[in-house]
Amino acid sequence: MYLRLKAPFATFRPFQSGAYRSTTIIPSPSTVYGLLLNLAGIEQRAPLTAPVTLMRENLPEMAVAIAIPEGAESQTAILSQQLHQYSVGNSDKELAQKTHGAKSWIAPVRREVLINLDIVIGIQAESWLCDRLIQGLNGELDEPRYGLPFAGDNNFLFNTIEPIDELPLARWYCLLQEGTPPHRGICRLTIWIDREDTSKTQTAVFAPSAFSLSPPESAWVRLPVKGI
Repeated sequence: MYLRLKAPFATFRPFQSGAYRSTTIIPSPSTVYGLLLNLAGIEQRAPLTAPVTLMRENLPEMAVAIAIPEGAESQTAILSQQLHQYSVGNSDKELAQKTHGAKSWIAPVRREVLINLDIVIGIQAESWLCDRLIQGLNGELDEPRYGLPFAGDNNFLFNTIEPIDELPLARWYCLLQEGTPPHRGICRLTIWIDREDTSKTQTAVFAPSAFSLSPPESAWVRLPVKGI
């Protein structure tokens, strides 16, 4: 099955820190997997028995492919914000005295935001899971789910998430192959996150294909990743 998703604003930030927070041009496979489980009302978090929230065992398997359709006009913009935080130790001891208990460390930051997100997601999964996704989109699942589906940040919501029967011409993001020439749109995306040991988190470099009516074989990413 295939879904087309549109949002006025979105952001998909890789792991990073500092005063400049970038976004990838599309959501990563791991982000898409979590979004689809949310739509299907399937909890992916294990019971909280440790300081870190881990992933559940026996999560449903699927393969996903991600594309930007022809005519999509997504652009990257930059927001300037103030980052308020409480300091650690004595890093701003003098400032803390002046603010009398208020937040004493304020720094300017810039964050990239996608405007007019328009993507297509391909899904290969067992029929029960595809049916459950449709039920979730139609509001027919009579059980609680964890929050709303959001476009990378919890204050950015989708305008539409709709199943489509006919695929538009689109550039599908494929795992970078040896010999791929340099061109625009190449990016590194997270495939799977190891919440207990981030050094085991798996990423890969993806490149957009030529315009196609169907995803190339190298665009499909199977999740969850086993054995990490």
